[in-house]
Amino acid sequence: MFTGIIQVLGRVERYRDGRLRVQAKLPRPKIGASIAINGTCLTVVARNGASLDFDLSPETLRLTNLGDLKPGDPVNLETSLKVGDGLDGHLVSGHVDAVAKILESQALKDGSRRLRVGLPATLRKLVAYKGSIAVDGTSLTVTAVGKRWFETVLIPHTLKATNLGGRKRGDTVNLEADVLARYVQSALHPK
Repeated sequence: MFTGIIQVLGRVERYRDGRLRVQAKLPRPKIGASIAINGTCLTVVARNGASLDFDLSPETLRLTNLGDLKPGDPVNLETSLKVGDGLDGHLVSGHVDAVAKILESQALKDGSRRLRVGLPATLRKLVAYKGSIAVDGTSLTVTAVGKRWFETVLIPHTLKATNLGGRKRGDTVNLEADVLARYVQSALHPK
C-alpha cells in the first residue's frame, strides 16, 4: 500500500525488453521492495547506485503509461507504507485502473494549476466531488466531475514535487480510484 504522497521525482534511464531502469535518490531499497512508479506498484529487481530496475509485465504495459516512457522522462516514486507510517494522502494500492488523457491544463492566479482529465466509463461511479483519486500516483482531491471528465487543482508544491508540473494537454496519466470507493461500490452493487 501507498499514500499517494510522492517522495522522489526520478528520471527514466532506459526501457528495453520489458525492463525499466529509473535513476532516483531513494534510501537504498532492497531487491524485492515494492515501489510505486507513476502510481504503479513495481518490484525492484536490480540496483546499481541510484539506478533501480523493474520488470514490466504485458498486463502492466497494457494498463499503464509506463510503456510510453523515454529516457529522461520524469517519474513519480513512492516507497510502500510501513507499519506506523503516517497516512498523509489516501490509501493507494498501486494497481492502476486506467489511463486517461489530460483534456485541459490551466494556470491559476495563485500559482496553482487546474487539470481536467478524461474519466473512463469504468471509473465514473468511483469518482466523486471532494473525493480522492491518484493521478500518476499522486493523491489529489477531485474538485469537479462531469460525465466524461474530472478536475483537480495542483498546488505549487505538487507542481514542483511531482511530474504533474510538466504535464500538458494530451498527455496520458495513470488513474487509480479511491480504494474505499471501490469497496463501497462493490458492496452496494454486487455482481
